[in-house]
Amino acid sequence: MSATTAGPAPTAAPAKAPKVETPFRRFVSEFFESKIATGALLVFVCIVLVAVLAPVISPQNPYDLAQLDIMDGRLEPGSRNADDTMTYWLGTDDQGRDMLSGIMYGLRISLIVGAGSAIAAALIGASLGMLAAYAGGRTDTVIMRLVDLQLSFPTILSALMILAFLGKGIMNVVFALIVVEWAYYARTVRGTALVERRREYIEAAQCLALPTRRIIFRHLLPNCMPPLIVVGTIQIARAIALEATLSFLGLGVPITEPSLGLLIANGYEYMLSGKYWISFYPGIALLITIVSINLVGDHLRDVLNPRLKK
Repeated sequence: MSATTAGPAPTAAPAKAPKVETPFRRFVSEFFESKIATGALLVFVCIVLVAVLAPVISPQNPYDLAQLDIMDGRLEPGSRNADDTMTYWLGTDDQGRDMLSGIMYGLRISLIVGAGSAIAAALIGASLGMLAAYAGGRTDTVIMRLVDLQLSFPTILSALMILAFLGKGIMNVVFALIVVEWAYYARTVRGTALVERRREYIEAAQCLALPTRRIIFRHLLPNCMPPLIVVGTIQIARAIALEATLSFLGLGVPITEPSLGLLIANGYEYMLSGKYWISFYPGIALLITIVSINLVGDHLRDVLNPRLKK
């Protein structure tokens, strides 16, 4: 009887390397823990998609005179047009324009003005804030006195004075919003940069005789981004609301390129006669846009600031 030879011992399966939790993964997981913030982000993404795709998905180009039904389609609360080819789901205004299409196109102007002015103001304010914190001395004093001077004036009053001088127009509105917003970014970034410039990595960069511009934009700026992102998110919503206010007062964008604020203003005189939908639906769209951005910004503040975590 032959002896059986034992085979080689089975080798153990290699253990899987644990997943490394990067700061980005941690941020994403913490952000999406909040159902409210996740829902607000989804709503805002849908609003942006609707605004971008407005020429494709809108039932009507509300600013093409050939598509307007001025004679028989004015001030309708919600019906089909005279040719029975299109349904006005949200009614029409005093020019026979489809309100749903007007809101889609109005969202484009509001988002462009709000986001464009906020980004430009962030670039200017963040640069001046970091320069003030890093340079110190007379440079810091001059920049911060300008910030204090800007913040001492009411925002809406400053914007009204600028537009009263420059006149209507999208670029004029953007310029006015940049002028009244940059100081918020400068003060926020300066406060963060004053703390960061005392860190060891800044001292090491200075000992290596790196150029000042590289120290500021390659080392100091990335560590000032969390509060800048939070402020920027809130300021976008604020800029959209301010642009709507200026357009409602007649000093915003021109009639040929109306935003949500101008749509609300167009129906204001018809509110007492019961034709509420002209102002009501653009107002609801503006409210949803601002609230969704604010909810995302508030949660970003909680996630990016460890001191605010419960």
